[in-house]
Amino acid sequence: MKQVRLSAITSTFAGLGLSAWLFVALFPFLWMILISFRKPVDAFSTPPKLIAPFTLENFRYIWIEDGFWLYALNTTIVTALTMAVSLTIGCLAAYALSRYRGSVGFWLLIAALIFRAMPHVVLLTAYRPAFFELGIWSRYETLIIVLVAINQPFTIWMLRAFFMSIPTELDEAAMVDGCTRFGAFRRVIIPVMWPGIVTAGLFSFLLAYNDFLISSQLMNGDMSTMTAALANYMGQNQSVARLMHGVAGAVSITIPIIILVYAFQKQIVAGMTAGAVKG
Repeated sequence: MKQVRLSAITSTFAGLGLSAWLFVALFPFLWMILISFRKPVDAFSTPPKLIAPFTLENFRYIWIEDGFWLYALNTTIVTALTMAVSLTIGCLAAYALSRYRGSVGFWLLIAALIFRAMPHVVLLTAYRPAFFELGIWSRYETLIIVLVAINQPFTIWMLRAFFMSIPTELDEAAMVDGCTRFGAFRRVIIPVMWPGIVTAGLFSFLLAYNDFLISSQLMNGDMSTMTAALANYMGQNQSVARLMHGVAGAVSITIPIIILVYAFQKQIVAGMTAGAVKG
C-alpha cells in the first residue's frame, strides 16, 4: 500500500514538473507567435492585450519588401547540401568503422570526438585565412565545408552506433548471394538503416539550419542565411516596427522545424531505439 502511495506521489510530482517545464519552454514561443500577427501598438501595449486585431503586415513586409525570401533560399541550399554531404560521408565512414576491428578505427573515432569537442570559434579562426587565400569568401561552399567539418564527427559516431546494431551476418549473406561489399552496403544494409539515417539527417539539418556563429562570420550581404540576417532586426537602436518584422522572421524560421519534427517523429523514435539495441 505504501509503495502504491509513493508511486502516486512520484507520478504527481513528475507531472507537475513536466507541466512547469512545458510552460517555461513554450510560453516565450507561443507569445512570439501571438504578437507576430499584431501591429506594434498592440504587441507592446501596457498592460498586454490577449485579444487584438489580426494582421499579416509583419510577414508581408519582411518576406516581400525586405527580401527575406533570399535569405531563406540561401539557408535551404546550405542546409540541403550540408545534410547530403554529411550523410554520404558519414554513412560510408561509419559503416567501415563498424566493421573494422583494428586499433586504428578506435583512434580515428577518438580523433573525431576531440575535433567535435573543439569550440566552433577555434575552427572558424583556422578556416578564415585559407578561405581568403583561395578567394572563396562568402560563398555557399565556404559555409558548407565548415558546417560539414563540424558536424561530421557527430554524424559518424551516431551512424556507427546504428551500424553496430545490425548483425554482420546480413553482410555475409548478401556477399554469398553475389553482392560485392559495396553492393551489400547499398542493397541490404542501407534499407535496414533507414530510421537511423533519418535521425542523423535531422541532427545535420538542425545544425546547419540553426547555425548563427559560423554563418554570420562567413556569409554577408545577400549571401546571409536567415539566422544571420535576423540579427539585423534585433540590434540596438531599432524601431518598434522593425523589431516586429524580426519577430515575424523568427516565427518563420521556427515553423519549418516544428513541421519537420512532427512529420518524422516515428522515424526519429525508431532510429533512436534502433541505435540503442544490439541486434
